[in-house]
Amino acid sequence: MTEPAPAPDALSHVRADGSAHMVDVSEKDVTARSATATATLVTRPDVVARILDGSLPKGEVIGTARIAAIMAVKKTSDLIPLCHPLPIAGVEVDITGDDDRVVVEVSVRTTSRTGVEMEALTGASVAALTVYDMVKAVDRTATITDVRVLEKHGGRSGDWSNR
Repeated sequence: MTEPAPAPDALSHVRADGSAHMVDVSEKDVTARSATATATLVTRPDVVARILDGSLPKGEVIGTARIAAIMAVKKTSDLIPLCHPLPIAGVEVDITGDDDRVVVEVSVRTTSRTGVEMEALTGASVAALTVYDMVKAVDRTATITDVRVLEKHGGRSGDWSNR
């Protein structure tokens, strides 16, 4: 039995009876879509310097976090229950450090029926978690903050930016 289309301001992942369901995207057009998300790890400046020069006890942080982000992007639908599995066309991961913070930015591209915001958020989050895991021996008070979508492109709702 098919559910009626939700009202424009309704939550798309909730049925009329309040139960969650996976949205049917089969009627949507296949278009090029992209999204960029960020996450920030706040720590001490000396820890950021060690991340950048590769001298932490667990090894090379930036390369490890970059691979973790890419792996997470590809596994998003396994982690987030209502996400559709998507053909990922490309992932770019930039990790920079300055003063007391490390900023992760993940951009994801696909050609599909639904967007990649969750994939970008998952990639940025897992990269930041990886950085935390690798610095916790020298700073257990490091904090992950500001996980958010920076922009998205494509699809029915068009382009959007939060930069």
